[in-house]
Amino acid sequence: MKGKKILVTGGTGQVARPVAEALAGENEVWCLGRFGTPGVERELRERSITTWRWDMDDTSEYALKGLPEDFTHVIHSAVRRGEDGDFNAASEVNSVAAGRLMTHCRSAESFLYVSTGAVYARQTLDHQYTESDPVDGVADWLPAYPVGKIATEGAVRAFAQVLGLPTTIARLNIAYGPGGYGGVPMLYFKRMLAGEPIPVPRTGQNWASLLYTDDLVQQVPRLWEAAATPATLVNWGGDESVGITDCVRHIEELTGVQAHLVPSDVTRETYQFDPTLRRALTGPCQVTWRDGIRRTLQALYPDHVTS
Repeated sequence: MKGKKILVTGGTGQVARPVAEALAGENEVWCLGRFGTPGVERELRERSITTWRWDMDDTSEYALKGLPEDFTHVIHSAVRRGEDGDFNAASEVNSVAAGRLMTHCRSAESFLYVSTGAVYARQTLDHQYTESDPVDGVADWLPAYPVGKIATEGAVRAFAQVLGLPTTIARLNIAYGPGGYGGVPMLYFKRMLAGEPIPVPRTGQNWASLLYTDDLVQQVPRLWEAAATPATLVNWGGDESVGITDCVRHIEELTGVQAHLVPSDVTRETYQFDPTLRRALTGPCQVTWRDGIRRTLQALYPDHVTS
C-alpha cells in the first residue's frame, strides 16, 4: 500500500503496532491510544507515525473532536478487555467507541474491526471453527471479554450498513511474534521460566491457529480489500492447527526449560479455525508455527534458545 492515510487503534499492542510500523514507510499512519507505557509514543513517532490521544472510556460525542476525518483505511484493534468483570461496561465502552470511530471515518475506503475467536460456543477441543458456527460469549478465563466483543460486532455490523462503510470483521486467533510481549506462547514461556503451573485440559489439549506477525501484517491489506456492506466476517488465524500442549513441548525442546503442566477444569481456552475462507481472501501463510516460535524466542529470549 502506498499513499494512503491510515488510522490504527491499539497501535501499541501485539496486533496493530507491527501493522502501523510496516505501513508507515509509504503511507501516512496515525495511531490512537492512551500511550500509558513510558516511551512508546516516542518510539512510534520515531517511525514517522502520528500519535493522537484517545481514551475508549470516553464515549461522549467529543471523544474524537479534532481528529482528521479523511482517513482512507482504518484498523480498529483497541479493546476494553473487561478484567474488572463489568459486563455492561465492556459492552458499552467497546460498542460505543466502535460506533463513534466508524461515524467519524465514514468516508473511508475500508474499515477493519479486530474481533476474537473467543466468541464461539465451545465445542470439542479439536473442533475446527467456521464463520457460521454458533457464538455464546462464554470464557471462564476472562468472562467479560467475549461478551464485549459480541456486542461490538453487532454495533460494527449496524454502522457498516447505516453508514455504507465497507467493513471486515476479523475474528482473530492467537497472534504472536517478536514484537511486543510475543503473544500467548511467550506468556507460557514466562510461566515456565518462573516455575509456575500451566493449566491444561484433563484429557486432550486445547488447539489453536497461531498467526505469526509477518503473516498478520501481510494479510491486513487483503482484509481491507475484502471489506463490504453488509460486513465481511472472517476467521483470522494461521493455516496450521496447533495443539497448545504441543506448542509448550516445542518450547521445552528449543530452550531446555521444563514446563509444569497441571490438569485443570479451567484453562485458557483456545480455538482452531477452518482457514478456507481466510486463505481465499488473503492467500496462504508463509511462516510455519514451529519456525515462528523459534524466531520469536530468538528475538525475545536469545540466551535461552539452546537448539
